[in-house]
Amino acid sequence: MKTQKIILSLVIGMLLAPAFSSLAASPTASPSLSILKSVPLGDLPGKAAALVAAADAKSQAQTAADVVKSAIGLNPAAATAIVGSVAVRTPEVAAVAAATAASLLPKQAAVLAQVAAAAAPKFAGKIVEAVCAVAPDSYKTIAQAVADAVPGAAREILAGVATAIPSLKDAINKALAIYKTPSVNLVLSQIAATTLAASSPSLSVTPRVHPNPVPYFVAPPGPPITLDSGASSSQPNGGRDYSIATVGSGGHGH
Repeated sequence: MKTQKIILSLVIGMLLAPAFSSLAASPTASPSLSILKSVPLGDLPGKAAALVAAADAKSQAQTAADVVKSAIGLNPAAATAIVGSVAVRTPEVAAVAAATAASLLPKQAAVLAQVAAAAAPKFAGKIVEAVCAVAPDSYKTIAQAVADAVPGAAREILAGVATAIPSLKDAINKALAIYKTPSVNLVLSQIAATTLAASSPSLSVTPRVHPNPVPYFVAPPGPPITLDSGASSSQPNGGRDYSIATVGSGGHGH
C-alpha cells in the first residue's frame, strides 16, 4: 500500500512539473496590461495617459515605461498617439515614454521623439537624450526632428545628443562655444563630415604615363591653301574642280 502511494505521488509530480516550470519561467504580469486589455483600442492613448498621471511621483517614471510598453504591445499602430497623450498629461515623463516606445519601434524613433517634444517642449533636450540612448544610429534624424518641433531648443537638443553619445561630446561643446544660436542640422553635419574625413586615409593621385607614347607631327608654317570651287559641266564630281591651288602661284596645281 505504501509503495502504491509513493508511485502515485511520483506520477502526480511528473504531471504537474511542466505546469510549475512554465509558471516560474513566465514573468510577472504587468498590472497596467490587465487594465488596458479591457479598454477599446481607440481609447488606449487616453487610458494610458490617465494611468501614468494617477501614479505617485516616485513611481511615475516606472509606471510610464510599463504603461507605454503594455499599450504599444496591444496596439503598435497607436504608438505616436500613446506617447503624445502621456507627454501632454505628464510632461515630466515624456522622455521615458518616448524612449520606451523607441526601444520597441526603433524605426519610428525620430517621429516618436518629435511627438513627445511637441507635447512637452520644455523637456526637448531630455527627450533627445533618452531616445538617442536607445537608438544611437539615428541620432542626427532624432535631433533634427525635435528641432523642427521645438526650433528654440537647439542648444538643449545638441546637449542631449552629447550626453547620449559621449564620442560627440567634445565636438558639440566646441560648436556650442562658437555659435550663439546654433543650427542643429549644421552642427551635426559638420561633425559628421569632420569625423568621416578623420577616419578616411588621405588619397593621392599619381598621373598615369603611357608606356609607349605615340609621336605626333606638327606641320611647319607655310602658305595657306584654298579650294577652287569653279564649276565645269565637263568635269566629274558635279562639275566642280577640287584641285588644290596655292595662293600667289598664278594658276591651278595639277
